[in-house]
Amino acid sequence: MTDREAFLAGDRPDDVAVFLHEAAVSNPEALESYAEPVEHGVVLVLPGAEGRSAFQSATSIDPMALAQDAMDTPSEIDDDLTGGTCPAATDEPDADHTVRFLFAFAEAQNDEVGGLYAEGDVIHAYAACACGERYSEKWVVDDGVGQ
Repeated sequence: MTDREAFLAGDRPDDVAVFLHEAAVSNPEALESYAEPVEHGVVLVLPGAEGRSAFQSATSIDPMALAQDAMDTPSEIDDDLTGGTCPAATDEPDADHTVRFLFAFAEAQNDEVGGLYAEGDVIHAYAACACGERYSEKWVVDDGVGQ
């Protein structure tokens, strides 16, 4: 099982996952010893603070600011954390709507909060699109998702 698969299965709740598109990183090959190569980029799964710092260093975007900006714009993020469906694509069909950066973390099941959080651990994912749009999706961990 890869680090990404373990993260998506809920086995790494203290870690964060980061997708960096190859076009958004000057030398994605340099990350391959730390990351899982995927089509069009790399995915890193790192301990929380280290992962947030790595994301900010690689993108110049504070991951919590990305989350704040993206949370009010729901859309689909690929369950393997390597892309998504930009909600601006309908209004701007000729623009580049490739996910450049993606940041995700897991939140443990919380019966007291209820709703989605009572169903199981929840993945929160936030995407930054090449067109400038930022969007998010969250879902309950499923052992079969992303595998």
